Amino acid sequence: METLNSLLGDIAALPSLPAIAVRIIQEIRKDKSSVNELADIISFDPALTAKVLKVANSSFYGLSYKVDSIGKAVNILGLETLKNIALSFIIVRGFKRNTVDEFNQELFWKRSITAAVCAELMASRLKKRHDETFVTALLMDIGVLVMYLGRPDDYLKVIDEKMISRAATSEVEKTVFGFDHQEVSCEILKKWEIPENIYVPIAYHHKMQDAPPEFRDTSEVLMLSDMASSVYYGKKNTEKLRMLNQLLQNKLNIKESDINNLVDSVAEKTVEILSTFDIDADNVKPISEIVRDAHEEIGHLKLSYEQLVLELKQEKTKSEHLARELKNANEKLRTLAFQDSLTGLYNHRYFQEILAKEMERAERYSRSLSLIMMDIDNFRKINDTYGHQQGDVVLCAIAGLLQQTIRRPDIASRYGGEEFAIILPEEDIRGAVVLAEKIRQMAERMEIKSDKHVVKITISTGITMYEPKKNKRNKMELIETANKALFYSKKTGRNKLSVVPFQ
Repeated sequence: METLNSLLGDIAALPSLPAIAVRIIQEIRKDKSSVNELADIISFDPALTAKVLKVANSSFYGLSYKVDSIGKAVNILGLETLKNIALSFIIVRGFKRNTVDEFNQELFWKRSITAAVCAELMASRLKKRHDETFVTALLMDIGVLVMYLGRPDDYLKVIDEKMISRAATSEVEKTVFGFDHQEVSCEILKKWEIPENIYVPIAYHHKMQDAPPEFRDTSEVLMLSDMASSVYYGKKNTEKLRMLNQLLQNKLNIKESDINNLVDSVAEKTVEILSTFDIDADNVKPISEIVRDAHEEIGHLKLSYEQLVLELKQEKTKSEHLARELKNANEKLRTLAFQDSLTGLYNHRYFQEILAKEMERAERYSRSLSLIMMDIDNFRKINDTYGHQQGDVVLCAIAGLLQQTIRRPDIASRYGGEEFAIILPEEDIRGAVVLAEKIRQMAERMEIKSDKHVVKITISTGITMYEPKKNKRNKMELIETANKALFYSKKTGRNKLSVVPFQ
């Protein structure tokens, strides 16, 4: 669990559970929870109040009269139901991003909400419904989003590898991360102090046979709703629908047409619920329409069975080859996006992005962060005397020295030209001075050889520290402060280090 805890601790982009959500959970946990108190907490957030009332009045609950206040909604639907509706909105609102990248967060939430709707309907038919069914299904894949936010490049590798190998997502996650999204979902919800009857079933929704007996029914509902949701948004829709039909027929002992009607109702209610979460409900088709489209597509094929099998094999081979080429290209592009092509260190762009994230993380956990800026002394003279090719050799030698010397959590980058930067998370000024002085001494002793020459160098260093309790979070001012210290080292004789406090 060490690496999993490390992932959770290192996610600067992960929001803490909002204060209103914490208050709701605390209120429900009281021995004598007050209806009025819960209504007051929810009513304090007008946008949340409007969404909760919209859901309460939707066909999802099918009430015969209008609910026009949170107090009335609590009395009719119950404390637990209202709590979970509110938590659903708060958590989705905290995570939802309008980003354009290879991980489609809009689709992630669309699928999660569809699974939540489906879980409610299926649990009712299976007579296994409880107040937490909706929110449990909504959050069962939250670990996927946490893993992506924590290590985006690694999670994009998971997506690429899954496309090529066609293995289960959990299997690929364990190969890349050492754990899967079930474990991450469980841990982050525990960290948020969400009740165990929500997070325990989530930990087993892909291996319900291992779930504790009291949570096995819920894990089974999660598994079925996850499969139904994938019918709407994944590939191989008809194959997944066939598997789902078989499972539900065994469980419910009803006809296939009745199962299709049940799953069709998921699409209808999902469209309504998606709108309350401000998510576009386009492309949520009823199952009957998905099946009809698939049959029409098959009807267009005028091939013999043997020709069809041959073409499928050829297309499968071609698609696997293309997918592997795409994976390799994606990995190269991701590397190029943040790596300096000469030295192999992180580049200036990545330095700017990661410094902002590390400062945010330092603020969240009230930890210090140190920044070292260093510059090769008289580098222009090296280029003029020995040529630019030898200058490149010197740059690479310093980069190698930094990679060998810094701690594992530290981040070394080429800031530009002959200037380098090191971010030291959770390190105070004393630790930064010790590291900078060690690097300065090692650089002074280096003999950088080329075909005809041996080049000796020195470096100048500037150091500062960010303390969240004392400083305002301003990335550019932090860099400017470290550069002031560097400038002072250059001005007062070079081959030395200087410290300037960040104020």
